[in-house]
Amino acid sequence: MTMKIAIIGGAGVRTPLLSAGLAGSDLPLGELTLFDPDCERLSVIAPLADRMAEGVAVKACDTVEECVEGADFVFTSFRVGGIESRARNEATALKLGLVGQETVGFGGCAMALATIPAMVAHAKVIERVAPQAWIVNFTNPVGIITQAVQTATGAKIIGICDTPTELFEEVARALGLPSNECHFDYFGLNHLGWLREVYHGGRPQLADLWDHPEHLGGLYRTDFFDPAFLADLRLLPTEYGYFYYQTARAIESLQRAGESRGVMLTRLNAKLFERLTSGEGDPATVYREYIAERDATYMQLESGSKKPLAPPASAAVTGYDRIALAVIRAIHFNTSAVIPLDVANKGNIAELEDDDVVEVPCVVNADGPHALNVAPVPDAARELLVRVKTYERLTVRAALESSRELATQALITNPLVGSRDVAEQLVTEVMLA
Repeated sequence: MTMKIAIIGGAGVRTPLLSAGLAGSDLPLGELTLFDPDCERLSVIAPLADRMAEGVAVKACDTVEECVEGADFVFTSFRVGGIESRARNEATALKLGLVGQETVGFGGCAMALATIPAMVAHAKVIERVAPQAWIVNFTNPVGIITQAVQTATGAKIIGICDTPTELFEEVARALGLPSNECHFDYFGLNHLGWLREVYHGGRPQLADLWDHPEHLGGLYRTDFFDPAFLADLRLLPTEYGYFYYQTARAIESLQRAGESRGVMLTRLNAKLFERLTSGEGDPATVYREYIAERDATYMQLESGSKKPLAPPASAAVTGYDRIALAVIRAIHFNTSAVIPLDVANKGNIAELEDDDVVEVPCVVNADGPHALNVAPVPDAARELLVRVKTYERLTVRAALESSRELATQALITNPLVGSRDVAEQLVTEVMLA
């Protein structure tokens, strides 16, 4: 029996990459359907996805209902307002001397407030016409969006991100260990997680790094964290921890660059669609060149690097498309693979509420993800974790209740904003947009 997979946000630039990965896998994929309100972009992306998904029928749909009906899995990956909204939010933050990044601080809050109503509406359609389907959510900010859907609907949803897996692979490489033989003790939230320990053969391994801080420098694609700081913290944050631990540096780097990541991507995307519609070169080659350029500039501006950052050694085995495929395979083939995912807490982290979405390793089988137990949160991470989760919880409520005051409280709680005056100004900006 063949499988149907639907993509809401099908005109996104990651769709052809995802289509190729799914079609090239061992899944019995028979049909891939795409929906996007941007019909013009979809008319460009759908043929390219069809070409790259060899042997699989790719269909562009006019409605969400048509796209998801009968689907086994539904990917959600979209940005309300397009890349232009990201650029606008990042510019607003930088103008006020705040971190200008899409998923944390003001940028993450603004995106969540704009996205949650649309995402919840889509999830209700999925719940109605494809109740058996798992939603695999890529839409940022992943943890907040996933929590909103769990709060407002009965749809089955899993949030995914490749950031933890990338860190796992890099740490295993630094330790000289095969990652598939390791257990990674990881906990946190989407884009705010920490690796506490790595076990191999039942034995902890990170002491080798703590005792030799010089080995810590090569774990990240650039010097996000000072090795002495990491050795003292006794935790390895994911790279998005940079915005919390090195806030002033991130702001200074972005202001010095004179533009944000959103502006850079607006330019790259315009170039991609111009080349695809003009018939310049082979579309698949044009697309792969775009992906390479996009990936090479990831975190370049934020880190202050004068040149594109080299891809991590783990790039060949990580990425959203590969994590998504791993999740679907684990459910379809009932493999009980262990994958870090964004799921309901259910008492796992004592400091957080049961229905809070957290990011932890999960055993994934035919019944979906099952969070593995994590040890109590260490003192070094507890305050930041609880504060950011409180902000996320308030953001979900603000969006679902259309509450200006809750949105203001969310930004006051966010450690990258904090001030009521600034929070009120930012909420006004969101409402005007």
